[in-house]
Amino acid sequence: MNATPPSMAFESPQTSVREKVKAWRQACPAAVEQWLEKEREQVPLWVPVGLGIGIAAWFLLPHRWAWLGFCCVVLALACGAALLPVGGRGRRIAVSAGMLACLGCLLVWGKATLVGEPPLPRAIFATVTGEVRAVNPVPAKDMIRLLVRPVDAPALPSLLRVNVRESDMSPAIGRGAVVRFRVRLMPPAPPSLPGGYDFAARAYFLGIGATGRALPPIAVVKPATAGPDMRNRLFAHILDRMEGPAGGIAAALATGDQGAIAEEDAEAMRRSGLAHLLSISGLHVTALIGAVIFLLMRVMALSRRAALDWPLMLIAAAGGALAGIGYTLLTGAEVPTVRSCVAALLVLGGLALGRDAITLRLVATGALIVLCLWPEALVGPSFQMSFGAVVAIIALSEHPRFRAFAAARDESPWRKIARAVAVLLLTGFAVELVLAPIAFYHFHKAGMLGAFANIIAIPLTTFVVMPLEALALLLDLAGLGAPAWWATGKALEFLLFIAHGVGSSPMAVALGPALPVWVFAVMVMGGLWCLLWRSAWRWLGLIPVTVGFVAILLNPAPDILITGDGRHVALRSDGGMALLRDRAGDYVRGALTESAGYDGVLESLAELPEARCSADLCSVLLERGGRKWRLLVTRNNMLVEREAFMRDCRWADIVISDRRLPRWCQPQWLKVDRVLLAATGGLAINLEKRAVRTVHSPNDAHPWMPRRIAAGQRDRVQSGAGRFPPKP
Repeated sequence: MNATPPSMAFESPQTSVREKVKAWRQACPAAVEQWLEKEREQVPLWVPVGLGIGIAAWFLLPHRWAWLGFCCVVLALACGAALLPVGGRGRRIAVSAGMLACLGCLLVWGKATLVGEPPLPRAIFATVTGEVRAVNPVPAKDMIRLLVRPVDAPALPSLLRVNVRESDMSPAIGRGAVVRFRVRLMPPAPPSLPGGYDFAARAYFLGIGATGRALPPIAVVKPATAGPDMRNRLFAHILDRMEGPAGGIAAALATGDQGAIAEEDAEAMRRSGLAHLLSISGLHVTALIGAVIFLLMRVMALSRRAALDWPLMLIAAAGGALAGIGYTLLTGAEVPTVRSCVAALLVLGGLALGRDAITLRLVATGALIVLCLWPEALVGPSFQMSFGAVVAIIALSEHPRFRAFAAARDESPWRKIARAVAVLLLTGFAVELVLAPIAFYHFHKAGMLGAFANIIAIPLTTFVVMPLEALALLLDLAGLGAPAWWATGKALEFLLFIAHGVGSSPMAVALGPALPVWVFAVMVMGGLWCLLWRSAWRWLGLIPVTVGFVAILLNPAPDILITGDGRHVALRSDGGMALLRDRAGDYVRGALTESAGYDGVLESLAELPEARCSADLCSVLLERGGRKWRLLVTRNNMLVEREAFMRDCRWADIVISDRRLPRWCQPQWLKVDRVLLAATGGLAINLEKRAVRTVHSPNDAHPWMPRRIAAGQRDRVQSGAGRFPPKP
């Protein structure tokens, strides 16, 4: 029996830990290079992602010093990556990523500086004399929106959006008209609650500095010099030929203007996952271009000489491109339409060259063009959902197993139909899965039955509704379009029947409270990692996606919601949610319920058993997190006796008011008044988790922020809204 000599027990092993670490450090870069070499065809797809990271950083970071700091950090990382061994693909990717992120931040920063319109500092009453630049009817709300450029008014923004009642309009008001009216102008509205729609940021890049409703009478100083544009004429013509809900849908399909769609129909389309049909996007542009190419190919094929000698595909692609560009201009050249037109032109270019044009590189090229021209579009749901859906469809179609399943083969007609339905259903599920985080982040709800509704709705819209509507418009040139309009109306009624039937199901949508930004960012990056790579390492992206979905499921609903003006307060009770002011409008009620992820009816706060309300104040006891929280809410602007109000303030943990509270009102934790809300915007408070979410940070210096607060007020906000007192 052999025995180990005693001296060997004290000798160092042949391979020490240090040598193993050294060997591992040498092997990792080589393994990464081998992996990147396999994925070399996919690496260019990340160029718009790098640019988008810089754009997103500019929107998320609060002020110029943070933006400069971000640029310095990513450039420093790029310089550090430049020290890696020369010739490696990882070195080039790291350097390019840092430069692209810096470029994206500087790109949107530069556009905001050069192009944006600063908002009106505060609400004012003014008599405005201005030139009408655009007229947009909104028949569903009995009003018309005017874009007005004030004349000889240096104190006003250069462009105003003004709502006018239809009964107050004059036929002489149109493009080029000069009008005079009195109006209460307000800065474009920021989000009223955390996670809400930020119209202020969008209006800034659109050049709109104030909004308001014109008060009658509206005097016409100079009548219109130009008639309605082609889009408005087409919109009015369709509504004249078709009445009822179907007319609004038909007008939206042709022009992209959804102003004639009733709110109940629009909500049904949203809940059923069919709202994408109403905005002019890839489906509409593709259907039009495809129809033009099909007709041109069939017409040219009738000539033997053309079929043998002419480059039919090139001519048809050119005709389709002209049709797409004309349709884009006709519908107002909105960003989603321009984006779809650019993508379609790239596809046509690939087809004309005889190449496979439907690839992820096409999508990346289109995204890069859009981000360079409209970097602000990155943070909007339109950009995210359209590109997310296209990436999901192409990535699924490129998967070998799905491609083998969807490939054409000799089989019975019923099996072909079943296979086509299965392909549509799988594609719909993939799109819904990819769009779910985007929908939860922007709208606080995601469709659950949209894949089933789209199986019928997309073919119905593409192959029945749009061709019939186009035929009706052509026949109207000879006054013979009535039968085609009748058929179009019946098809649209069937589409609305599907929307209302699916949307009315309790399983149509899943609701959830507003998501933190980090959850959305983690899920987006994980999804891109899964969709853009091709090797087995792509599935590592499922880890952040899973973390994000778990965070959505565990995301706590807020106990208290306070709008940015402080007038509307909603509390979560044991049986539902209660609202402070019963007279709140539908818009406020919808914003509160969506932000809370609540699908019920808001009760009155005064009717809660745990509330005691007078004409001036409401006091509420809420039990959360193992303790009782005492709330005090003001109900009006009437003066309350100082001694009683001071005693109530000391009793309360949180005091909420839409006015400026005196300094001697000192609650035990948080005083929410006009001063605080001017700095933070709306608030969402979770008492059990002891967390407060704000619309924006107190030091937010983005150019669409109309107000600035003093240093003392900022210190109060940062010290008060960012921490909870110890548990008593």
